[in-house]
Amino acid sequence: MTKKLLGIDLGGTTIKFGILTTQGEVQEKWAIETNTLEDGKHIVPDIIESLKHRLALYNLSKDDFIGIGMGSPGAVDRKHKTVTGAFNLNWAKTQEVGSLIEKEVGIPFAIDNDANVAALGEAWTGAGGNNPDVILVTLGTGVGGGIIADGNLIHGVAGAGGEIGHINVQPFDGFECTCGNKGCLETVASATGVVRVARLLAEEYEGDSQIKATIDNGETVTSKDVFLAAQDGDKFADSVVDKVAFYLGLATANLGNTLNPDSIVLGGGVSAAGEFLRSRVEKYFLQFAFPAVKSSTKIKIAELGNDAGIIGAASLARQFA
Repeated sequence: MTKKLLGIDLGGTTIKFGILTTQGEVQEKWAIETNTLEDGKHIVPDIIESLKHRLALYNLSKDDFIGIGMGSPGAVDRKHKTVTGAFNLNWAKTQEVGSLIEKEVGIPFAIDNDANVAALGEAWTGAGGNNPDVILVTLGTGVGGGIIADGNLIHGVAGAGGEIGHINVQPFDGFECTCGNKGCLETVASATGVVRVARLLAEEYEGDSQIKATIDNGETVTSKDVFLAAQDGDKFADSVVDKVAFYLGLATANLGNTLNPDSIVLGGGVSAAGEFLRSRVEKYFLQFAFPAVKSSTKIKIAELGNDAGIIGAASLARQFA
């Protein structure tokens, strides 16, 4: 019988699991709630219990699997298979993850950062088309990313390789970032960043705009509202999208000039704007990219959605084959 892969995507609200073929096809998937109470001490036991329950349910044993891969928030120690400082899990201190799962389930275990793992997923069976040179830029609550060069994830000496959200795109009068710097891409291209740009531009815009009126009234505006209004012809909202696309085009062009990947894939909630966003980013990317990069590196939209995490996590487990 052909052996399978297990992928786990550990998030702050849900833990997603998948059983996959060695070709990256999802055969089974399920999810459980993340119990972050009592400093997140229930998380690893819950994962172990869920794995044991499902393997019994599907009549599978440890011998049916090549390995388990997992993507986790926080600082991941790949060698010791531990996680530190995953604050959305209430894991402030170092957590033993891999050693416990391997001991209880009996299957080899590998772990990496969740943004890196999502990049592996998109590169393997998603928009990256299994190319060895792919960059994923995740536009969600923050801006994350993963860089795959020559088939390998770039980790860097301190594990901070691929911190795409902290590329500086506004060096002189940028917004303050949670990292302590000013002008990071995350401050203008994340979901909250889009709204921040809208609030700033609203101060000087004088035409009619539903989005500007909503902001001026002190009501809540989301990045989704801004994109929908722009697509409906709101000129102010359109100027906000254009500004965000400018920042993304600048950052992706610099990534392209540095690494010349086959594709730079835009994922995360903000990328739901699809071609409307992609084409705008591409316009500025082409303005700033080196000629050879313009003609070879493509800007794409992610294809896997919520499955990117489990697929990428499962691909980590291929190392045990």
